[in-house]
Parts: sequence; C-alpha cells; structure tokens
Amino acid sequence: MIARFYDNCRKAIPGKKGFPKFKKNSRSVEYKTSGWKLSETRKKITFTDKKGIGQLQLKGTWDLHFYPLEQIKRVRLIRRADGYYVQFMLKADVKVDSQPTGKAIGLDVGLKEFYTDSNGQART
Repeated sequence: MIARFYDNCRKAIPGKKGFPKFKKNSRSVEYKTSGWKLSETRKKITFTDKKGIGQLQLKGTWDLHFYPLEQIKRVRLIRRADGYYVQFMLKADVKVDSQPTGKAIGLDVGLKEFYTDSNGQART
C-alpha cells in the first residue's frame, strides 16, 4: 500500500491518492529464526529481509556471548519515541520442583471483605 502510494505520486497519476494509514499498534517488526544475523563480535545485527533495514549497531550492557545462537528464538525491532530497540527472545527451560502438601484451601471473594478463606480468616 505504501509503495503503491509513492509510485502513484512519482508517476503523477491523477485522482485521489490518499496518504498511507499506519496501524496504531504496528511499531515493531518481529523475526523468528531467519531474516537476521548477528556479527561474530555480537555488537552488530544485520536484517537480511527485503525491508531494507540493513545493519544496526547494538548498544547496551548485556553480553550476547553468554547465549548460544540456537537459544535465540525471536528478534523484535521496536520503534519508540526516543529511538529504536532490539529485543531478543530466548528459549529457557524452567523446571520448578515442588512437593505437594496434600492440603487444600478455598477462597471466597466478596464485597464486604476482599476475600475469606475456608479457615474463616478474612482480608479487607
């Protein structure tokens, strides 16, 4: 839609062209495992899709050498009022060992008290 708008302006096609309308919440571009590549120093990221973003220098305090490339599952490029940001989503296996106690409790949410449990204790 945007490319067609600019092509019509360049070709001076008569008629109502209308400016492109951007969606309100489309301030980010998300890439899965392809469309991007980190440099060997991991200080630059290159976007290899056809959007024409190119190479960006990464600034920040996180050390990306700590994470293997296979652990990075998504990369999101976000535009905000004060600049552009790159988010890396990592695959993390979280395993919580918990021992069941065998005890159960019931909660009742009400208007007079915030909640009352099955032991009779009320919280306001």
